[in-house]
Amino acid sequence: MTAELTRGQNHPLPGARLEIRVSAGTPVVAGATLGDENGTVHGVEGVAHPGAPTLPGLEVSRQAAADHRLAVDLDAMPDTVHRVSVLLALPAGGSGPARFGAVAAPFVAVTDLDGDEVASYTLTGLEAESAVVALELYRRQGAWKVRAVGQGYAGGLAELFADQKLSQAHQLAASIHEAVASGLARSIPAPPAAAPAHRPDQGTAPRTGPGGTGGPVPPTSPYDPQGASGPGPQTPGVPGQHGAQQPYAGGPVGPVGPGEPATAGQPSAPAGGGPIDYSHPRRQTAAPPPPPPAAPPAEPGQPARPVAGDATGWSMEERLYNQVWGMFEDLARTTAAYRSAVDFADSRMEKELDQALSDPRNRIGGQGDAAREAARGRHAQLVSQAREVLDRDVAQLVAEAEVVEPALPAAFARWDNPVWHAYRVPMEIPMAVRLGDLHLPEADRIRIPMLIRLPLERGLWIDSGRSASLDGSFADSHEMRRLGLETAVAHAARLLAVYPAGEFTVHVIDPAGSGAQALEPLVRSGVLAAPPAQGAAGAADVLARLTQRVDLVQMALRGGAPDALPPGLDTSQQLLIVNDFPHGFDDRAVNQLRYLADEGPAVGVHLMMVADREESAGFGPLLDPLWRSLLRLTPVADDHLADPWVGHAWTYEPPLVPPGSQVLQQVLAQVAAARGSWGR
Repeated sequence: MTAELTRGQNHPLPGARLEIRVSAGTPVVAGATLGDENGTVHGVEGVAHPGAPTLPGLEVSRQAAADHRLAVDLDAMPDTVHRVSVLLALPAGGSGPARFGAVAAPFVAVTDLDGDEVASYTLTGLEAESAVVALELYRRQGAWKVRAVGQGYAGGLAELFADQKLSQAHQLAASIHEAVASGLARSIPAPPAAAPAHRPDQGTAPRTGPGGTGGPVPPTSPYDPQGASGPGPQTPGVPGQHGAQQPYAGGPVGPVGPGEPATAGQPSAPAGGGPIDYSHPRRQTAAPPPPPPAAPPAEPGQPARPVAGDATGWSMEERLYNQVWGMFEDLARTTAAYRSAVDFADSRMEKELDQALSDPRNRIGGQGDAAREAARGRHAQLVSQAREVLDRDVAQLVAEAEVVEPALPAAFARWDNPVWHAYRVPMEIPMAVRLGDLHLPEADRIRIPMLIRLPLERGLWIDSGRSASLDGSFADSHEMRRLGLETAVAHAARLLAVYPAGEFTVHVIDPAGSGAQALEPLVRSGVLAAPPAQGAAGAADVLARLTQRVDLVQMALRGGAPDALPPGLDTSQQLLIVNDFPHGFDDRAVNQLRYLADEGPAVGVHLMMVADREESAGFGPLLDPLWRSLLRLTPVADDHLADPWVGHAWTYEPPLVPPGSQVLQQVLAQVAAARGSWGR
């Protein structure tokens, strides 16, 4: 099944020989760069383009075309190549469009030699850019993956190459455009569009997200330089866009993607203040079978009523997963638009005040006071308009969340969701698991589920360091350790519950035995592989066994003999919970822990640390790579999750069991019974 990527998401590649297919609405230039671990391109010989289309393991098209096929052989790549960036650019100097915002959103797919799609990505949200890094193939720990990038450059190929540290960026860009210009007469134009046909990644009725109008809207960025060009009439919710909204010739506006948090986009408010079309560009109404449920009819003049599963996917679970991340991206964009509008209002008021006070005659007297009051009034009006749009968008998202939350499967649901009362041990691994909730201070009414794909690609770090919660209260070190371990137990119980019986095993290291009370649900239910290991000897034994398992599986996979594992080896996913680190850990144990964090996820061994980083300061920088390799979570609400695309600091809330609830014990009892029936 094809993985439909959003910006920032990655997906493993099944083989070395691949084909990258590009489909655009106008002739574009396709090329690729070969970079090192940092993405640096060392010279023009590391760039494949129409003037030099062939490199070891890579061949690109020799001319501009609406459709491209790039051949890739990763095994033939030099060992120094760790990143292959696929780039698209509009031909310069011709009669065609000069920016991607004026054409349909390009579509890029990675296929195997049989033509089966491995992953696809639609480059939405482009506006003034004339060159873009569409996706990249990168090598990590000996394995190749594909990541959707979508990084555009208004300065064209020259700016793109300069960003990749290529010293001859401008000369190379000029030579590429010259080579393309000489072949424009033989460029392959876009094929005529057939009315009933559409790509499976694009719906027939694209949605605009909160604050949008009924049709497609131009993906103007809230950080567009026009936003600071000076005072002028502003469309609420679209900072930096003056006057009436311009027509848009492109395709549907799409999101970026989570766990990874969203791109710098924006919602667009209806120019006339009319109803919001509650559609989203990535939630097709023409989804793969089975089709998504139809929305109930809305009242005249009212937005469409939200329904659960209103997104693309082959199953209800996949549609709900995509819908949740669509809500995340909608909230990210509408909040970015609001913050940008407030910034514009602030800068405009400051400019008007400077102008009013630049004349000494206006500094004292009625004229100066009137100018200041007028500037503050216009500022308040702009902020009020932006807030109205934000509140309207948030209200739509709240309405959708009220429909989606009860429909979520157990893996995606909160512990207080009634779905847990009908819990049964699953037969298949779900797409993702909920690790908590996310929200923003401007929209405190709505919580977005934080869904992480399974199997886990990195370990978890429950930070038990002393910190202040968002309500201003402080928790001492003992309280934070207790809350941290309770959070770890809740995460472990959920992982045990969403995996089929016998396919997930949990180990615990509690050197001082200080977590006995918090670990009681796991111990009493019998779901642990063994009692929690205590003391330095117990920790060393567990680490040695898991390290040996990683070594054996790695050797079997690298030798091409995965069936040659020793009999009796537990092949299920393994989770190691480490409490009260670094107590009971010597240098050898610390190195083994780092090894498990780095090499374990690729072979099914995962780490969950409950630790205060300051307490391990004695190891110095030795542990810095360990902390960086883990996803940091907190046992109390904390705004530490940074969004690289729009700059938000999302507040994370852990998924704790409601006080007095027995749902955790009931679920673990069923898991233990199922494990017993399978002989685990």
